[in-house]
Amino acid sequence: MIKFSTWGIEFRCSLLALSGYLLLFGLLCSLGFWQLGRGEQKTVLLAQQQAAANAEALDLGRQTEIDKDVLRYRPVLVTGHYDVSHQVLVDNQILNGKPGYLVLTPFLPDGGMPSILVNRGWVALGASREVLPDIGISVAAQQVQGRINHFPEPGIKLKGAEIPGETWPVRVQIVDSKLLADKLGYALADYQIELDPAQPEGYQRQWKIAVAIPPEKHRAYAVQWFGLALTLTALFIWISSRKIHRGKSI
Repeated sequence: MIKFSTWGIEFRCSLLALSGYLLLFGLLCSLGFWQLGRGEQKTVLLAQQQAAANAEALDLGRQTEIDKDVLRYRPVLVTGHYDVSHQVLVDNQILNGKPGYLVLTPFLPDGGMPSILVNRGWVALGASREVLPDIGISVAAQQVQGRINHFPEPGIKLKGAEIPGETWPVRVQIVDSKLLADKLGYALADYQIELDPAQPEGYQRQWKIAVAIPPEKHRAYAVQWFGLALTLTALFIWISSRKIHRGKSI
């Protein structure tokens, strides 16, 4: 039993109770500081991504290696032509409350570098799922401008959702560049180019810079953890002091 007095009030608690309080208090505070750290990391990440988005367009034809994480959101340009016969429809894409597809078209760059899936934007589903949208595009050589990004990820990953169908255009819910490369029969980069809104032969494009959890939410979580630590401390003091008061009143 631990016993001490201060300000005319006597507190009593067992060693086990004190140990449990200190353990929980330390855990709650560590979670709060961890969330603050994550918030700071997200702030730095967003700043880096915004700086990449504002940078000068990079000519991919002159690059030997592409790191999709370092260059994420970086404006790029590449010269070549589309493979119009083999397109990908990313299913279950909602825009303004309406279902539809993201249209990803393989682009074959000049110079022999791996092909790249160009995300040409969102197109509405239409009256029936049996009738696919018209996603025709020119086969002429051209220069594509856009920005590098990861492939779109669904909120829920269903088993087999990455397996492409038998006929073209294929429908998938998850873009797996390796599976698609096997089906296409040629190398495919592990990133996409989101077609610049000013470029022709695209659909609705509302590209954004985002993280799964923004810095503000991490800071809000930190406040909650610190608040729980404060509440735990108040309850521990109240219970310890109340017990001795009850004992004196009997």
